[in-house]
Amino acid sequence: MPNFTRRDFLQAAAAGATVLMAAPSFLAAARKKIPIGVQLYSVRSFIANDVPGTLAAIKKLGYEGVEFGGYYNLDAKALRKLLDENGLKACGTHIGLETLQGDQLQKTIEFNQILGNPFLIVPSVRAKTIDDWTKMAEVFNGIAATLSPLKMHVGFHNHTREFQAIDGQIPMDVFFGKTTRDVVMQLDIGHCVGGGGDPVTYLKKYAGRALTVHVKEHSATKRDATFGEGDVNWPPVLQACETVGGTQWFIIEEETSDYKGVEGIEKCINGLKKALA
Repeated sequence: MPNFTRRDFLQAAAAGATVLMAAPSFLAAARKKIPIGVQLYSVRSFIANDVPGTLAAIKKLGYEGVEFGGYYNLDAKALRKLLDENGLKACGTHIGLETLQGDQLQKTIEFNQILGNPFLIVPSVRAKTIDDWTKMAEVFNGIAATLSPLKMHVGFHNHTREFQAIDGQIPMDVFFGKTTRDVVMQLDIGHCVGGGGDPVTYLKKYAGRALTVHVKEHSATKRDATFGEGDVNWPPVLQACETVGGTQWFIIEEETSDYKGVEGIEKCINGLKKALA
């Protein structure tokens, strides 16, 4: 390349250095592509009396979606109308396992198709032994096989007990080790840390399965800790969600009942946005 002068070389090297220096800001910008939703249990005392007003307030705070934890005696069409009016998406629902079995399954599918919600998350199951957890994995695999052609997902949301060993085995690992990749691991970060687990380890171990993640703080000393005020080391957790977790939604949950109205979830989203900036 006879026409490639020393000056050209130095200019190219300088340009490359500029790209490398800009890489961190580029990665930071990419982080904003994961939308932020909120689990409506966080505002349970407020929303029960004013669903339209609460959804409007949630949107004003900067949330893009909501995860249901009940339907406030409204049908799917009424709820969808309220979501559309406020520019919000349904990013999940917490429902009992029984609603995903037998005659109830089709009704649940139809309800959530109207909502535009693909994530059907079970927040608790009756499992006390390792055998129970193994059988539960089989149940979820069957539900996932039914939902997959519909581009819908069944998932499980952990609490602290799933990280407590039973006969030398960790239920979280037994369950997700025996379920297919179609079963979503909705990792609750606060409960994971509170149960003695390492969220980054789980996000990497079950890569691509944390399609929705509960961004919840844990503090051993501060009951009303919101995002960034507790024991969770958030930077590596958020990075793992972005790089290996397959995360499509960050879902904030503030469940202490120590804040009025939307005050708690406002503190949480402000903290998360600052961490993502």
